[in-house]
Amino acid sequence: MTDLRTSLPALRHSLSAKLLVFTILFAMVAEVLIVTPLLARFRVDYLEEKIGAAHIAALALDAAPGHMITPQLEIELLQYVDAYSVALVMHGDKRMLVMNRDMPPVIDKTYDLRKATFFSLIGNAISTLAQTENRVLRVMGPSPKNPNILVDLVIDEGPLRRAMYVFAERMLWLTMAISLITAALLYLSLQWLLVQPMRRITEAMHQFRTAPEDEGSVILPSHRRDEIGVAQRELQRMQTDLRLALHAKTRLAELGAAVTKVTHDLRNILSTAQLVSDRLSDSNDPTVKRVTPTLVASLDRAIALCVNTLRFAREERPAVEMTSFSLGLLVEDVGATLRLPLPEGSRWANEVPRDFWIRADRDQLFRVLLNLGRNAYEAGATRVAVSAARNGDGLELETRDNGQGIAAAAREKLFQPFSGTAKPGGTGLGLAISRELLRAHGGDIKLIESRAGLTRFLITLPERSVVAAAEVRRAV
Repeated sequence: MTDLRTSLPALRHSLSAKLLVFTILFAMVAEVLIVTPLLARFRVDYLEEKIGAAHIAALALDAAPGHMITPQLEIELLQYVDAYSVALVMHGDKRMLVMNRDMPPVIDKTYDLRKATFFSLIGNAISTLAQTENRVLRVMGPSPKNPNILVDLVIDEGPLRRAMYVFAERMLWLTMAISLITAALLYLSLQWLLVQPMRRITEAMHQFRTAPEDEGSVILPSHRRDEIGVAQRELQRMQTDLRLALHAKTRLAELGAAVTKVTHDLRNILSTAQLVSDRLSDSNDPTVKRVTPTLVASLDRAIALCVNTLRFAREERPAVEMTSFSLGLLVEDVGATLRLPLPEGSRWANEVPRDFWIRADRDQLFRVLLNLGRNAYEAGATRVAVSAARNGDGLELETRDNGQGIAAAAREKLFQPFSGTAKPGGTGLGLAISRELLRAHGGDIKLIESRAGLTRFLITLPERSVVAAAEVRRAV
């Protein structure tokens, strides 16, 4: 458990810490998104209340005899509205009723509520809160009592700003409480739904890494049907399959070590038997002369099987030594090597020009082509042709022979060691080793076609195996 804790990320880098930070950040964003429109709405309501109060005050003036009031009453009405002046514009007859007292020298800002938009109201609210000194505002808007009457008044911004601060403080505490409760519930929900299951998956992966053979390290999935449940079940399947594959490979490795030891001893025994059979071949007994060739051939196949098995068991992943060389000359060398033991009439057709250069491991590619050619001739072919071409993804080499073809049963396991052969006494290691060598280059080999009279193999090499014409000219 200590190793697991040290392997897990530190608290400040953990998913829980990031989740907490983002939750707080989103709560603060929610605060701004909620409080700012509420402040804008509060400012509009405040100004509309002033407009309504100004309309009432103007109606009191209009109800006075002769539309005349005492200066003291006018001052009281203006104090009730908390305004410097009030004017009513009647749309019908354009008549205007005015009350005023000592006007300030400058009106700093004019607001017409009829032209206000959502974003302009928010901007005006922020502008009011951002002020440090009192401003004189001229506010115009329809009366709440009668939309046909336009009220025009001049007021100080200071009382509005103080009222907005009081309202903002109340709303801030309220929305903060709501946001914190929501954030806490969201955080706990995500911890339960996401973080804890992810931590459980991580612990299961760590336990499986440290002890893959232990059945107890395989995660027990929950019954959830969401993505977490799917991930847990897929992880269980993967761990189970890997554990079985590892167990099988361990058994195969143990079996391979035992087979290697047995094969080594068996090869020594067969070598002794081969010496005896060689002496038998000198016998003049007709019966001995008749059975000795069969015995010698059987011993040769058995010894070849032991040697190939030991070689395959000891070889590691091939190291690729890339060089630039002529593929045409390489194919000629393979043909010259194959012609020595071939019967009369066999032909090796090299269709690759000498100026066709590639970049690869020459010895390994020589071994691949040698295996393909030897297999073809052993399958009864009298002609083997090799051609090459460049394509958009790299290089392609093709071998064609007129042998008897490969049996359908052998094609399924053609590139598997000790399986992909239809030749009596064969090990099936040639093509398996060839594929391993080519994949070490980044390429591959596959059977394209096989029937009586025509068998085609295709070798592919990656784009890095292409040699530019300029490099060929320099090499030549």
